[in-house]
Amino acid sequence: MAKKNLTLVTEFLLIAFTDCPEWAFPLFLLFLFIYLITLLGNLGMIILIRVDQQLHTPMYFLLSHLSFMDICYLSVTVPQMMAELLKLGAALSYTRCASQFFLFTFFGSIDCYLLALMAYDRYVAVQPLLYVTIMTQKARLGFVAGAYIAGFFSALVRTVSAFTLSFCGSNEIEFIFCDLPPLLKLTCGNSYTQEVVIIVFAIFVIPACMLVILVSYLFIIVAIMRIPSAGGRTKTFSTCASHLTAVSLFFGTLIFMYLRDNSGQSSKEDRVVSVFYTTVIPMLNPLIYSLRNKEVKEALRRILSRAKLS
Repeated sequence: MAKKNLTLVTEFLLIAFTDCPEWAFPLFLLFLFIYLITLLGNLGMIILIRVDQQLHTPMYFLLSHLSFMDICYLSVTVPQMMAELLKLGAALSYTRCASQFFLFTFFGSIDCYLLALMAYDRYVAVQPLLYVTIMTQKARLGFVAGAYIAGFFSALVRTVSAFTLSFCGSNEIEFIFCDLPPLLKLTCGNSYTQEVVIIVFAIFVIPACMLVILVSYLFIIVAIMRIPSAGGRTKTFSTCASHLTAVSLFFGTLIFMYLRDNSGQSSKEDRVVSVFYTTVIPMLNPLIYSLRNKEVKEALRRILSRAKLS
């Protein structure tokens, strides 16, 4: 149904899966599997950090919040995607689309800030004397609260800016959820001010967090090079490997989706990338931080040993 202006828009139609009905049920089962594995993995990580005293450190405090954000981030999109697959499409009211966009942006922004804080934490951890004085319980609570507050305002400004745009023509979104790139394709009229605000906040969140991570790791490398023994250098850098892997996956896909020229880009290509960063990365994070992390593996062994003894 054609939409002439903003006042006529009452719903958006998500039609990402309508062109391949034969794949609907297999994809539904795949997303259900990913969703359950992600819930189990991230909840398991949160519980492990809570029950094991040796993981009561600033790094794992931040990681527990990252795991919680991954659960929220996934829950905003995947259940709806599964409903789309069963119905071969979905109609979202204007308010529901805006709410999903806000929540997705809110949780995604907090993810960015937490990854930046974790990089800063790794830098401070290279200097043990400073680490004790800087990363106190009060400081880490303040950092996390700041990430939540900054995420809220980033999401609020982007949502208000996006949903005060004028929409016209088709109301069909050839995407898996209400996200910015497909919404911008439906706009018409003079949207220069809103788009500038959206771009400015995108620059504030993604590149600013990447800058913090880059600078932190430059200082980490400098500090590591000052360690006299090769074994000490390897051990110190290995503590950062999990975080670097998670950062590369998360920010790599965000850059592809939000910091490039979307004109002439394939909708199918965007859909594949969006599935990766909305479903696959939250599923991989617990594996990355457990399989590549000696402390988490040892904590898991301790918990399993206690369970066997009891």
